[in-house]
Amino acid sequence: MTPNPPRLRRVSAVTLAIVAAIGLVVGRAIRPLFEQFDQSAPTVPWTASIALVFLAAVLGWLAYVTYQSVHKRRERIASDRAVRQLVLAKASAIVGALVAGGYSGFTLSFVDAMETDLGQERVVHAGVTALAGIVVIVAAVLLERACEVPKDDDEATGSPGA
Repeated sequence: MTPNPPRLRRVSAVTLAIVAAIGLVVGRAIRPLFEQFDQSAPTVPWTASIALVFLAAVLGWLAYVTYQSVHKRRERIASDRAVRQLVLAKASAIVGALVAGGYSGFTLSFVDAMETDLGQERVVHAGVTALAGIVVIVAAVLLERACEVPKDDDEATGSPGA
């Protein structure tokens, strides 16, 4: 008997929630940690959210192209390409969850400082970046779904093959 080959599973919602929760705790702890050492908490540059939106666009484009070729035109793609896309999608979803959680925590830590210009800037920039992280998660999950091998019509209907 040959053992079953290892399978690459889709990223689960539980995994994403745990990673986002870890990011939330770490992001929330950044401000008190900086204040403990009499330092000012960092500001969030727009380039962070722009980079995440660019990543989401690339993942979304890959998802669209893969879905069209695999599910609409019923073309086969090379297995190594499919595995690379699945790994990229899974890693991107996990990183997106970590980033979304981290920047959400950072945002929450400055909600009480909204009356100051710098506090408001931190909340807006970190909030937008957290939303960009969520967009990365969505695009990565779509890419994972696009890489799924469609069931044959015979398998889907349960009719025996000739």
